[in-house]
Order: sequence, then structure tokens, then C-alpha cells
Amino acid sequence: MAETYENPMAADVLEHCRIEPVPDTVAELTLPLLHFDIPWLYFHPVERLLFFDFPISESRFVESIVPKLKESLLQTLKHFLPLAGNIVHPLDSSRPYSRFVVGDSVSLTIAECNKDFNHLTGNHPRVSDEFYACVPQLPPATYSSEAVVFPVLAVQVTLFPDHGICLGFSNHHAIGDASSIVRFIKAWASVNRFGGDSKLIDDKSLPFYDRTAVEDPEGLDSIYWNMMKKSRPVESPPISFPLNKVRATFVLTKEDVQNLKSFVLLKRPEMRVTAFTVTCALVWVCVVKAAAATEEVADEEPEYFGFAADCRGRLDPPLPTTYFGNCLAFVKAESTHGLLRGKDGFLVAVECVIKAIQKTVYNEKGILDGAEEWPLEFGKLIGKRLFGVAGSPRFDLYDSDYGWGRPKKFESASIDSDRSMSLCKSRDSEGGLEIGLSRPKKKLDKFAAIFTEILRKL
Repeated sequence: MAETYENPMAADVLEHCRIEPVPDTVAELTLPLLHFDIPWLYFHPVERLLFFDFPISESRFVESIVPKLKESLLQTLKHFLPLAGNIVHPLDSSRPYSRFVVGDSVSLTIAECNKDFNHLTGNHPRVSDEFYACVPQLPPATYSSEAVVFPVLAVQVTLFPDHGICLGFSNHHAIGDASSIVRFIKAWASVNRFGGDSKLIDDKSLPFYDRTAVEDPEGLDSIYWNMMKKSRPVESPPISFPLNKVRATFVLTKEDVQNLKSFVLLKRPEMRVTAFTVTCALVWVCVVKAAAATEEVADEEPEYFGFAADCRGRLDPPLPTTYFGNCLAFVKAESTHGLLRGKDGFLVAVECVIKAIQKTVYNEKGILDGAEEWPLEFGKLIGKRLFGVAGSPRFDLYDSDYGWGRPKKFESASIDSDRSMSLCKSRDSEGGLEIGLSRPKKKLDKFAAIFTEILRKL
């Protein structure tokens, strides 16, 4: 699962250490991987970067900031033990599980980077490779005659002297979805900012681990594992540099979103439009139109748009919002290349996304209706024209204040590894959204022109 790569953009490592939480009560915490977790076993690591505008010297960083971060990470991990543990993949075909035992730890790298902080934290196109100076590597898996053991979290703190700090997170997707990992990031921010974990306890925001609360009347745990265990445990292939991609951020203001919704409702008043549906439809169409300008694609070629929906509140019985792990439903919209690049492409895309949400999220039989087919369904899309979403406007990482103010910029580094966009709340535009894309320069330039033109016409 862990990536190993020679990174030509690497920062200077000041220190590498392990943060080893000593839990107050348990000596071991073992959690089975459920059907919500199993499909993510062989997924590439999820990598997030938070940049903070915090001018500080190297000496002050090393003497005051780093010790406090280490201590607060230690205190936070006591509540998030699975992140300090490992995923154990037995070789006898029994189901994998998450396990923490005393002595397990998280890899923490302290680094320094002399790249242009303001350049990296802009919205303009930047070479994707440059961000890997701040991306931590998950430690490699360890192999024995009985099991393969995958570390699940690595953290890197990178100083840009006299400019700012970047916190980098790499996690194994099977340990938890965005809801779980973002809760951990915010919890660490709270502990670091307030000097303790009392606020976490008072706010009742500690993670919920009870796997018996997840009903499985259809036997999805067994169905999914029987499909997945045909694959042997493998680590993700290494990233190959140069990536030959550039990344840019596109901002939709609250007014832009309202204009998109108003345009749809004028043409299709019966549609139930949201900021999410119109944003996804807009980006999907722009990606398809950009592809049409740079490659030959037949009009009848299928185009797919995939994303995940949080199930916690839609299960029977529902799970607490603090449930730690994966709890996602797969949603798939489908159209054709010709329809999406046509003059009504945006409306077609909105309709497809809304229908897909209606079919899964608002299914009268429940959100898991047809779930036994999801792994096969999405397996068939490998190599097809699939575009997706990483993140959600529901998880506001710009709220993560470690005591240095709000982050200046969020970047989803892992969108370099697939055909997805990142999506989050805008930092500076109240009610707005930020879209991150990493594409070959020619395609990104074309996307930007089409994106701007569509918004201008509205």
C-alpha cells in the first residue's frame, strides 16, 4: 500500500521520529475491516496538505513549534489509536483488520523547504511535482509468513523559513474516510491550540469505534471480502517523476453557484439542485470539453462521474457522525461524450448527477440497495473515461487552527494519482467553493478557458 519513490523535489529532513501514544485504558484495540473499508484496501494513499502563513525562523520553529506539535500529536493519537496502528492482512484469506498494540507509532518527519511559499499557495498553475517536498511517505509494508502489515498514517511538518509551515498527511484509505481523517486533523489542531484534549471531550467529538453498531443484514462483509481476497496484497506502484502535470485551483463564488443553480432551474424547474450538483456537473463538462479539444473521442463513448456519499446518518439504525472508519456509498453518473460536449452539456451533466444521487442516496429501499454489486460495478470502470471527486464541502479544513491562524491553502496531493478533482469550501469566498485539478498542462489550460467562458456566459 505504501508508496516508495525517489523524489527529486524532496525537502531537507531536519528530524525523523516516531510518535508512540500510550493509551490510558487499553493495551490493544482491534477492529475488523467491514464492507465499507474493504474496497479501499488497494487504493493509493490519500495525501492532504495544509499551508499556514506563519513567518517564523528555523531556530524558533525547532525550539518551540516542533516540541508542542509532537506533544499535541501524542495526546491526540491517544484518542485515535487506529491511526497509530496498522492494517493486518492475513495470508490465510481471513478478513483483514485494524490493530493497535502498545509500541505502535506514527511516522513524523520534520523538514525544511526553500521553495517559494507564496507560489505554492497560489491558485495559478504550478508544477505538481513541487508539492512532494511536503508530502510524507507511508512507511513500507512489512511481510511475514502469516500476514502483510500496512502502516496507516504518516505526518510531515515542513518549515518555509520566515514564510510559513505546511502540515502534510498521508493515510491508507482503508483506515478511514474523509470524515474520520478530517476529524483527526481538526482534533490535533484543537489540542495544539488549546494545550490539551479537554475541548475534544467537552465537545463530545471523540471517535466512535463500535463495529457492532454497523448492521449487515445482507452479508456484505463476506460478499466484499470474497471478491477482494482473490487479489494478493500489493503495495501501490511508486510515483514516477516527472508527473508531467500542473495543478491549479478554481474558485466558485457564492454568486457563481447561485447563477449556476438559477440557470438550471430556469431550464429545468423540477430539478432539485444543490451547490454540489451544479459544481460537479460544471467541472465534469469542462473536463470532457477540454478532452475533446486535445484528443479524438467518439460521440458514443461513455463518460462516467463517480463520487462517494456519507452513509452514517442514512443507515438503519444510523451511526453517530463521529463513527471512525469508512462509511461511504458509491454513486455513479453516466452519459456519453457527445451529449456532454454538446451545447446543452451542462444541463445533461446536472440531470445525470441528480439522477445518480436520487437512485442511491434517496433510494426508498435504503442507501445500500444494490450495494452487493458496487465493487464489480466500479471494477468495470477501470480504464474507462471516469472522472471523480475527492473531498467534500462538508469537511472544512480551513477551520483547522493550530494556533497560527486559519490555513492559507489546502491542496489534495493525491489527485495526481487519479482522475479526480478536489472539492472544499472556499477560504476567502463565503459560501463559495474551491476546486483543485491536476492535469497535463495542455488539458488544464483548455479546461481553464472553458470554465471561465461558461461562467462568463451565465
